[in-house]
Amino acid sequence: MSGQRSYCIWLLLMLAAVTVSAQTSRASSAASYLERGNAWMAKGEIERAIADYDLAIAFDSRSAPAYYNRAIARQRRGDLAEAVSDYDQAIELNPRCVDAYLNRGIIRYGQGERAAGINDFNRAIRINPRDARAWNNRGKALGDQGDLAAAIADLDQAIKLDSRNAIVWSNRCHVHNLQGAMDAALADCNRALKLDPRNADAWNGRGVARQDKGDLEGALADFDHAITLNPQQAIFYSNRGSVWLMKVEPDRALDDLNRALAIDPKLAVAWSHRGVAWFAKNEFTRAITDFNQALRLTPRLADTYCSRGVARLAQGKLQEAEADIARCRELGGNLKSKAAVLLLEMKERRGAR
Repeated sequence: MSGQRSYCIWLLLMLAAVTVSAQTSRASSAASYLERGNAWMAKGEIERAIADYDLAIAFDSRSAPAYYNRAIARQRRGDLAEAVSDYDQAIELNPRCVDAYLNRGIIRYGQGERAAGINDFNRAIRINPRDARAWNNRGKALGDQGDLAAAIADLDQAIKLDSRNAIVWSNRCHVHNLQGAMDAALADCNRALKLDPRNADAWNGRGVARQDKGDLEGALADFDHAITLNPQQAIFYSNRGSVWLMKVEPDRALDDLNRALAIDPKLAVAWSHRGVAWFAKNEFTRAITDFNQALRLTPRLADTYCSRGVARLAQGKLQEAEADIARCRELGGNLKSKAAVLLLEMKERRGAR
């Protein structure tokens, strides 16, 4: 999702405000502190910037630019609740501030307030339907929620408005992957990488498409690139671990999946993949423990039920296995998922020995 916008839009508004309100010393002081805060922000001095924005607000409590810029500073510092509060105030003072809606929507969506986040993106689109960022953000959010057709429609619109934005192409690549449209995903990720070779998400997205098309070596190379560019992204390790599983190299898979879970212990898919790795090492109890944890975090992971069903079948727990496989199918999964097929092949190989 697109990142925080700069505060330059407010610098233009601030300059106009200074001219209009120069007759009052308090407004002049507020503008001076706002300007100095902007200078500190440009230098990366967030604490000093916030201190000056505090003073600007103390002199002029109706300065929308001061609240907006302080919100950005607080967001960068990680004080998300305070940032939202400042965006609220900026929007109250300037209800047509698209950037405030976009940034507040990013925070809300990231904190699990998905409907509120999407509502902010909706409001940004209503104010300025030619803002590609708003269509991109809403498209990514809808894709994450599983509304794939609506997500593609939004991302198509974002690309029409800004075809040079690698992030939008990468996001549409991700949604195509979710649709199973691997050729379209490859085309979009290739376009993203042509525009920005340092876009780690595009390398990851292309790796997913290559993996699903059976190009395991190409997928590994892409996940390697993604990890080099962003070694703190848990899903990249999880995805590379899933390739090692398909190559039946469970120890290498475990290395990646342990790193993924060290970064993000709430990444359900990494627990599920690690369960498959333990199964490959005949560690059935550990496998089921990891499948259980994956389902605690994301109860509707259909293929994880199939994987746990196969693991329980290997333990001879037929009734529990049948219940898991039935739940898997109820949720739209099937025994043809990569993980389930792998587990069944492993079970058959052991039976043949």
